[in-house]
Amino acid sequence: MGYHLLFFGLPAFGIYALASHCLRKKPHLLHKRHRFPVQCRHVSHRGGSGERIENTMEAFRHALNQGTNLLEIDCHMTKDGVVVVSHDNNLERQTGYNIEISETNYEDLPHYKNSLEVTFSPGCFSHGRDHRIPSLEEVFQEFPGVPINIEIKEDNDELIQKVADLVRYYNRSHISIWASFEGEVLKKCCTANKDMPYIFSLNRGITVLLLYYVGLLPFVPLKESFLEFVLPSIMNRTYFPVKKGFYGALLAKFAHKMTMRKKLFKHLEDRGIQILLWVLNEDKDFEEAFSYGVTGVMTDYPTLLRKYLDSHPPLLNK
Repeated sequence: MGYHLLFFGLPAFGIYALASHCLRKKPHLLHKRHRFPVQCRHVSHRGGSGERIENTMEAFRHALNQGTNLLEIDCHMTKDGVVVVSHDNNLERQTGYNIEISETNYEDLPHYKNSLEVTFSPGCFSHGRDHRIPSLEEVFQEFPGVPINIEIKEDNDELIQKVADLVRYYNRSHISIWASFEGEVLKKCCTANKDMPYIFSLNRGITVLLLYYVGLLPFVPLKESFLEFVLPSIMNRTYFPVKKGFYGALLAKFAHKMTMRKKLFKHLEDRGIQILLWVLNEDKDFEEAFSYGVTGVMTDYPTLLRKYLDSHPPLLNK
C-alpha cells in the first residue's frame, strides 16, 4: 500500500508543484488581470493628516498638489442621512465634543480642533485653515476624476447604499474603492455596487497567505483588487492596537516573517492586484516598503512621500 502511494503520489505532487510554480510566475495563463486605471504609488491617509487637518477639503487639495494617486477617506452618516467624511463616529478626539455623528444633524456638526495629533505619529500635530467636516458628495463634486479609497467605518446598510448611489450618480465606480477589514461589511458593499473594486478583508487576507504557503494561490481566482496591509516594523514603534514591549516586538517579527514575501507580492501584482502598505511616515519606512516590491505606500505626510518618490524613481523592469 505504501509503495503504491509513493509510486503514484510523488509524480502527482511533482506535477502539482510544477504547475503551481509556473502559474505563480505566469498567472495570466489562468486568470484575467485586474485593471485599475491608476498605479497607486502615493496614497494619502485621511487626505494627508500629518500636514493638514485630517479628512478636510484643504487636506485633499494639498495632497493632490503633491501628486497623490489615491485619497484614503473614512465615512459615517449623520442623523439626517448625510454621508460625511470622518474617521470617528464619536467626535471628542477630533472636535472636543463628546457627540456621535450618527446622532447629530449635518448642519449641527462641530468643527475640528485647531490642531490634531497625528494618529500614526504620536506627539506630532497637524494644523490648517479648514476645520469643517465635509460631505462625501462635496468631495465627489470637487474631485470628479480623483481615485478615492472609501472606508466604511460601520455596519450600516443605509450608509453603504447611500455611498453606492453617490458613486453611481457621479459616474466614478471605476475609480472608487470599497474598503473595510470586515468581511460581512464588504459583502454588503459589493452587493450595493458591484462595479467598484474592493480590498481584501482581514480574513480573506489571511486566507490568501495560507493559500500561498501551500502552493494553491496560483490556482484560485481572486476578485479583490487591492491588498492593504500594515508594514510590520511599525507595530512596536508607532501607533498600533497592540501594546508596545515584548509581545509587540514578537508580533512584529512574526508578522514580518510571514507576510513580507516578495514572491507573493510579485504574483499579486502580476494579477493586477495592488499592494499598499500603511501608515508610513518616515523615509526609512518608505524605503523598506518599496524594497519588498509593493505597489505603493499610504502616508500622513504627502509632501515627504513625494520627495522620496521623486528621488527614487521606479525601476523600469519592476
